[in-house]
Amino acid sequence: MKKLSLIFALLFSFMLVLSACGKDNADKDNNKTDNKTAEKAGNDLLKKVKDEGTLLIGTEGTYPPFTFHDTSGKLTGFDVDLATEVAKRIGVKPEFKETQWDAMFAGLDAKRFDIIANEVGIRPDRQEKYDFSDPYITSAGVLIAHKDNDKVKSFEDIKGLNAAQSMTSNYADMAKKYGAKIVGVDGFQQAVELLAQKRVDVTINDKLSFLDYKKQKPDAPIKVVATADDASSSGFMFRKNSDTLVDEVNKVLKDIVDDGTYKKISEKWFGEDVLK
Repeated sequence: MKKLSLIFALLFSFMLVLSACGKDNADKDNNKTDNKTAEKAGNDLLKKVKDEGTLLIGTEGTYPPFTFHDTSGKLTGFDVDLATEVAKRIGVKPEFKETQWDAMFAGLDAKRFDIIANEVGIRPDRQEKYDFSDPYITSAGVLIAHKDNDKVKSFEDIKGLNAAQSMTSNYADMAKKYGAKIVGVDGFQQAVELLAQKRVDVTINDKLSFLDYKKQKPDAPIKVVATADDASSSGFMFRKNSDTLVDEVNKVLKDIVDDGTYKKISEKWFGEDVLK
């Protein structure tokens, strides 16, 4: 009898242990599910933006005609107009955060803004670290020299010359590829001013920026001497895992193009549809 009692006691204890282990495992599974749900909610940038009612937009503010200040001091430009329309269609207010180009990616990483609107070129190395919207503009790079410079006629001619470039831009990489010495600048405006003063030899930049600059300052002593064969595409840039916001931005971008609003904004700044 004592032996039977001992056996039953041992079996009961074993069952209690199994029950406790099962509960622990269930709790762990539930915690994992809760953590995944919380992580997913934390990555829902669209929900955050809508809850706060504001889309934080990083931009340069010194890069006409894409993002710059007009004579009254108001921030304006192609990217500013397009990003404002995107925010409006998402149902939130745009709040622009201005910063220098070379600090812009770090600002996105630090969550100072949700999106960058600054004609950011879509490149494989950037796509490894960041998410992009669908392309919203296509343009070619041009080599710009002083009007008195008759020696530079092609990209191959800039080897060893001083090129004014934003340090982390596509065009700085292009200038390096052709062997130029990079002189760091804050943006296109500073680059062409140095060029006009003959303090640098060349700059590589966006054709649309050059055309706009010459429209504003037709007497500027600069000229295009060569145009790159490959046009580059640009889009809004996001931190990785911003899927919900990226999807929503792409949706409203398509609507903006389809209903003709994009064409109106494009013609306002460039006189033509620059998405083609």
